[in-house]
Amino acid sequence: MTTALRACSRRWLWQWQRQRPRWRGYSTASQQQTPAAGNKVRLVEVGPRDGLQNEKTIVSIDTRIELINRLAATGLQTIEAGAFVSPKWVPQMANSDAVLSRLLSQDRSRTPVPLTYSFLAPNTRGLGDAARVLREKLGAYQTQLEPEQGASKPGVEVAVFAAATETFSRRNLNCDIRTSLEGFKAVIRDAKGLGLRVRAYISVVLGCPFEGFDVDPHGVAEIATELLGSGADEISLGDTTGLGTAPRTGALLRCMAAAGIRSEDLAMHFHDTFGQALVNTAVALEAGVRTFDCSVGGLGGYVGDGHGG
Repeated sequence: MTTALRACSRRWLWQWQRQRPRWRGYSTASQQQTPAAGNKVRLVEVGPRDGLQNEKTIVSIDTRIELINRLAATGLQTIEAGAFVSPKWVPQMANSDAVLSRLLSQDRSRTPVPLTYSFLAPNTRGLGDAARVLREKLGAYQTQLEPEQGASKPGVEVAVFAAATETFSRRNLNCDIRTSLEGFKAVIRDAKGLGLRVRAYISVVLGCPFEGFDVDPHGVAEIATELLGSGADEISLGDTTGLGTAPRTGALLRCMAAAGIRSEDLAMHFHDTFGQALVNTAVALEAGVRTFDCSVGGLGGYVGDGHGG
């Protein structure tokens, strides 16, 4: 970032903070309008997947398991642990089947809170690979079809990822947005048949490296609405490029609300590329969002960097 851009960002942030209420206790006017949100914030740790897949060094299965276990010991409730994708394209996520199998073989009786392992499964082939492991580990994990078991058995969640722009979708998914959404319907349907929770990511919601700043928030809301209608339990809105600003974050969340999407069904996934993740998180908190993605040590290119792909 250039010196001039840093100075501009600092000046803008200082002016924005002067105009905002103090955050002590989150007792803002808009919070009073969304009492159901509460003050409890849930963090979804994405480092072992979204973080490590962007590292050049291939991390061993043992090290991945150790990282996940250390993160679980901190009290995190959801950890993204791997991805069922082609090792040809994402070699860092190879052997995610072994990671899932070993995680489900562990004794979780001392886990401080109920824990859910999340795995990216962007197509039916990936979900099929995950399902083979799950069939071998029946009874070792919690499903949505069973009564709550407390912290004794972990939950398993699968995730799909869409894009908010056509160019990003074609570059990352090799298809347009409409085709990707049709494909996700089958993944979500089959995942629900296995009793799994489903998370859906939408990338580049606040700026695209190919199409620029002007990502249509109404289009994002339409994609989110369709994913929820297909059965997704949660939508994670990703500022993949870190181009998001407080005004545009607020505008996006207003579009989501106008589309009838509850703040409880949303998570925010901010990158801190230009130092805006923290202020964008504050805007989302004020709008009632209480789930944020984070990445240990800023793995993955400042995914929250402790503030919030």
